[in-house]
Amino acid sequence: MPSHRAFTARLFRYKGKAAWYFAAIPKRYAPKPTHPWGRTPVVATVDGHTWTTSVWRAKDGDGSVLAVPKAIRGAKGDGDRVRVQLVPVPEDDD
Repeated sequence: MPSHRAFTARLFRYKGKAAWYFAAIPKRYAPKPTHPWGRTPVVATVDGHTWTTSVWRAKDGDGSVLAVPKAIRGAKGDGDRVRVQLVPVPEDDD
């Protein structure tokens, strides 16, 4: 997997009660799951806004997704493109 994990993704809205928006992570940029349920802690940057979060294995098991909160995506919504960069958070050496 390339060490540079920057890519463009299209936002999609999860169809359910909650209005969660996600960016699909291309397989070649997806960090390997390091925690249960396919979760991997990352520092994510979307369109210049950075926060600590996790990426998750997609429900269909094919690929990974990044939840993009309203405070980060602003007015962007379903179908809009965003620029994403992911940096895996190093695991504790405890």
